[in-house]
Amino acid sequence: MEQRKCLDCGEPLKGRADQKFCNDLCRNSFNNKKLSGSTNFMRKINRILKKNHAILEGLNPNEKSITFKGTLEKQDFNFKYYTNVYTTKTGRVYYFCYDQGYSQLENNKYMLVKNEDF
Repeated sequence: MEQRKCLDCGEPLKGRADQKFCNDLCRNSFNNKKLSGSTNFMRKINRILKKNHAILEGLNPNEKSITFKGTLEKQDFNFKYYTNVYTTKTGRVYYFCYDQGYSQLENNKYMLVKNEDF
């Protein structure tokens, strides 16, 4: 009969027939390794979204304002990441980072808005 081994460290297991790990440390280590790849990617994206939100919120204290693209870029705003898109009946597109949104105007200007529905 083949000896059962810990899925993390490979040590022989003693005890229950359905045991997979020799202790809690190995169980935690195994699960952390398994989740680390996608979790790190999601953490990175969430950091970018939170930073974008904070930038928009800081530039938009009155829930509706106008700013320049250069102002956003100086604060390292990342235009590639947003949580949702809203298109008005007139065709204006707003990109949102949670409840803070922006829409491109002419001459490198952006309208900033806050969506109270969130």
